[in-house]
Amino acid sequence: MSRRQSGGRSARLALRAAPPAVNPAPAGQIGGAYKPLSEPDLKAIYDTALRLLENLGMGEVPDRLEKLFLSKGAHLNEKGRTCFPRTMVEDAIASAAKRFPLHARDPQRTIEVGGDKVHFGTGGAAVQTLDLQTAGYRPSTLQDLYDFTRLQDTLPNVSWFTRCCVATDVPDNFDLDVNTVYALMRGTTKPVATSFTLAEYVDPIVKLLDTVAGGEGAFSKRPFVKAHISPVISPMRYGEDAVDVTYACIEHNIPISAITAAQSGATAPATLAGFLAQSLAETLGSLLMVNAISPGYPMVFSNWPLVIDLRTGAFCGGGGEITVLNAASAQLSNWLGLPSGVASSMTDAKAIDQQYGMEKGLTALAAGLAGGNLIYESSGMTASLLGASFEGFVLDNDMIGQVYRALRGIEVSEDTLGYEAICDAILGEGHFLGHDQTLQAMERDYLYPDHADRDAPSKWEEEGKPDAWSRAKQAATDILSQPDPGYLTKDQDAKIRDQFKILLDPA
Repeated sequence: MSRRQSGGRSARLALRAAPPAVNPAPAGQIGGAYKPLSEPDLKAIYDTALRLLENLGMGEVPDRLEKLFLSKGAHLNEKGRTCFPRTMVEDAIASAAKRFPLHARDPQRTIEVGGDKVHFGTGGAAVQTLDLQTAGYRPSTLQDLYDFTRLQDTLPNVSWFTRCCVATDVPDNFDLDVNTVYALMRGTTKPVATSFTLAEYVDPIVKLLDTVAGGEGAFSKRPFVKAHISPVISPMRYGEDAVDVTYACIEHNIPISAITAAQSGATAPATLAGFLAQSLAETLGSLLMVNAISPGYPMVFSNWPLVIDLRTGAFCGGGGEITVLNAASAQLSNWLGLPSGVASSMTDAKAIDQQYGMEKGLTALAAGLAGGNLIYESSGMTASLLGASFEGFVLDNDMIGQVYRALRGIEVSEDTLGYEAICDAILGEGHFLGHDQTLQAMERDYLYPDHADRDAPSKWEEEGKPDAWSRAKQAATDILSQPDPGYLTKDQDAKIRDQFKILLDPA
């Protein structure tokens, strides 16, 4: 039998207090265990989506896209809507990109989209920020966006960053798009995503990105920014501006998240099955468009079901319905073999409270267990996506780590079953504290949250009875007190400022 090594109680306590040498629950864990839909359910929803595309079709198709569709086998029905034969949809699914990288400026932070790996990231367009000092909401600013960017840059469980708030202090749309991208470039080297208001903004912003990447044409060779585009407007029609942005992004090799965001009982059926059928048809409409322009182009199949409170018409970011709908959406996308994008953690809570934790934990765990490849909105969002919180980012990073740990599951082997360790402890000291296997498992199997309180009540009282909100506030304040991370060189920053109206002060 293997005997434990003795090293003294103080040495054992020091070892237990040390952080794990290896992250026991890194991003990219395997999902797919939770399947809210049966195989017949999946087929019925898919068949209904195909019937909608074949018979009802898509409305308001821009002229150049309509001509392209007609040249590839689509037809117009008696209402003038563009309809797609089943074979055309199936061909688009078959030729779609199944896996591709989301590049980061730091190659070590690049992630792969597709397959069965799960990554949590951000999203949203909050117009208010939960102020760190006053704990009240105020309009979001460009400085907030930059601070959110550099805060999440330090959080290991956030795999990529999409701008989470709108800089409401930048009134011009072009300046807003430029300064948003600038803030992302200055604040992080993770994969990032943004949106473009108009197609004509894409070319100049790519020039900015070329400066960051090292020269003309460098960005398109290894694009480290993804575009969030909503080319389909529910119910079942295209938006011309977003279609134009799609064309422009494809010209520059910018990966696309084509996002459908229908709302139950408003722009999609209130029944969950009917919602999933229409929303699937709409997201397939985006895939048909991207595939017609450039077959096999990297597109995240981002089918986000959103729920409204049918009593009031208000959007509901948390609850059982949105939980199961996003999980089912991930299951449908994965069943089709498409890189899936869904949403979670869109809490309706305004404060960092029990509602906040319940709604975020429920929706994030379900989306992860269902196998969403990219899970958006997972960090920092509050108030039904109207707000963003610095403290929320800190606490949600812990939450996501615990979801990754749950997804990792339980490894069963001769060593982990521990027959010899059980015999050793029972015939020896009568407990497992300090045993070799315990110390190894402590490093390998257990994830220790940074900000959850696991102390005794007496110690909590001695420390002033801090709650999660106050602990996260201190952590966020400490991170934001650090200097600019220096991700842009002085030469790069100067060159960008010479070409664009950059509104953030230099580092």
